[in-house]
Amino acid sequence: MAVRIVRLGSPRVVGEGPRIGTVRRPPRGVPKAEFASRDFYDVWFPNLAPSLETMKLGQAATTPAQWASFIRKYRAEMATPENGHALELLAALSHTADFSVGCYCEDEAHCHRSALRELLVEKGARLAR
Repeated sequence: MAVRIVRLGSPRVVGEGPRIGTVRRPPRGVPKAEFASRDFYDVWFPNLAPSLETMKLGQAATTPAQWASFIRKYRAEMATPENGHALELLAALSHTADFSVGCYCEDEAHCHRSALRELLVEKGARLAR
């Protein structure tokens, strides 16, 4: 059992389990009834997405210092009690169920998924290889 970190909209792998969309907005131009069948997500959980302001900071980051600033701000948002509990819940579930969390960004290294991966590991999540 484990959690996978995925790009939403990419083909699912066998045994991936349900997808959780940790994005601020649903996919554009896709009917809600098709989110799962088109490999976006089964459940939308925007709580673990960066705030709009923080997301814009990350999208505009072109230097390592700007990216580090984005990561610090995103981590601060995830440090609230509500988000901390959500991360702990997902970490605990990763020991008994297969599921995935993700975002639309093409490059995980320049996406909040990279920080989300680290946060889940810090909470004790079991990650899929």
